[in-house]
Amino acid sequence: MTMTRNVTTMTTLQTPLRTPAPRAGRREWAALTVLSSAVFLVSMDATVLDIAVPHLTEALRPSATQLLWIVDVYSFVLAALLITMGNVGDRIGRRKILLIGAVGFAAASLVAGFAVSPAMLIAARVVQGVAGATLMPATLALIHSTFADARQRALAIGVWSAVASGGAVAGPVLGGLLLEHFFWGSVFVMNVPVVALILVAGPLLVTESRDPAPGRLDIASVGLSVLALMPLIYAITETAVHGPTVGYGAAALVGIVAGLAFMRRQRHLDVPLIDVTLFRRPAFTVAVLTNLISVFAVSGLLYFGAQYLQVVHGMSTFRAGLTLAPAMVASAAAALAAAPLMRRYSARPVLVGALLLQVVGAMAMFGVGVHGSIAVYLTVEALIGIGAGAVLTLTSALVLSAVPAERAGAASAVTETAYEAGHALGIAILGSIGTAVFRAGVDVSDVPEDVAHSARETIGAAVQVGSGLGGDVAARVVTSATDAFVSGIHVAAGVSGLASLVCAALALRLLRR
Repeated sequence: MTMTRNVTTMTTLQTPLRTPAPRAGRREWAALTVLSSAVFLVSMDATVLDIAVPHLTEALRPSATQLLWIVDVYSFVLAALLITMGNVGDRIGRRKILLIGAVGFAAASLVAGFAVSPAMLIAARVVQGVAGATLMPATLALIHSTFADARQRALAIGVWSAVASGGAVAGPVLGGLLLEHFFWGSVFVMNVPVVALILVAGPLLVTESRDPAPGRLDIASVGLSVLALMPLIYAITETAVHGPTVGYGAAALVGIVAGLAFMRRQRHLDVPLIDVTLFRRPAFTVAVLTNLISVFAVSGLLYFGAQYLQVVHGMSTFRAGLTLAPAMVASAAAALAAAPLMRRYSARPVLVGALLLQVVGAMAMFGVGVHGSIAVYLTVEALIGIGAGAVLTLTSALVLSAVPAERAGAASAVTETAYEAGHALGIAILGSIGTAVFRAGVDVSDVPEDVAHSARETIGAAVQVGSGLGGDVAARVVTSATDAFVSGIHVAAGVSGLASLVCAALALRLLRR
């Protein structure tokens, strides 16, 4: 799935400046290359892992739960820390936190690339999430401070968005190319050269910026924000995988109580982490909720994509990456086209139309089968990608239009948090639904008991177990596994389509004004 974060400066363009702003020169545009490289890094790392799942499964043999955490924990941590790291960057300096985050990202990538166990890889992904949370808010805030001229700033943000889209597209392609020739961990190791560029060129080209009067950072709010998101997302994820338990219910309760305490505290602070009064504005509320639900609906389906192409259709990693690329390019194109459409027709019809396109794509997923045409799958992915790309641009524009310019960074952090939370929950819940259907359908009745459990964990493990058997038993295991896997995709697609439909109804009702 495309990881594109598109921010539209419509309000800046529509409001003429009273005095001419200084125009950016060569150094500023060179600085944009550094900032865009950081976005490329985060975006590429989000999609490259999808193509590596079959290889990772073979090398580390994670359980289904561990595999979900390997893919998902990065987004969990990002979602929990984006707002905090955005506020920290305002205080200590956005360039400084960008460079610190880049070093942390490189170190975590090396650990992930040479991980020898699922637990080690999960821990490395946690550190990647912490470091990644420092990069995204810092890059956008630095673009705002670097480009004072409104039109140049709009162009710079367009370049930033395009590079983010390019990172999402390049992830599967570069990952597939590396996996054709190197070990699975190379998809993480390739982050290091990009970080080297940021560390060398960043201090030379990027001018430091910070909030001149940021106020005191409320540590209690930081703790409450993390305590609200992490236990709640954990409880939802584990409940989706294992079913409800008292422990998971207690974790969810802790998250809810912490969230309520966080919201109440923000209302009484002079400088809150989040201005909760913004949620009284329908456009802001719709944008944040739509962002979360839309990404939830899409990310779970994209989670299955690389496994479907490589395991069910037997594609190489490089070919699978190239096969996924057109849908991501379509998503990037839709993201760029959404802003002009919104200026012409207003946000409501364009946003609702994009969400309905996601619904159509999810329903069309029922036409994807074990022996179906790849063209059908590509069409479905393109429909979903186009809808998702447009939704991300539109929701970002709505969020920024609801806040003053000096709060744009904080508002963007809220959007990023919704995006990452939706991504994590989509993979956790829809991935768990698909896994449950798969486990119920794979036939291990004649498989030796010592390998039967492994065959029911993932589609890759089932095919490996089947290949090691012989005769009719092998054929029955592999056939039932691929059939059950595709059935799981169909059920997840139904849930995804319903979520997008609810989202469309919400936007249609609340964006009347």
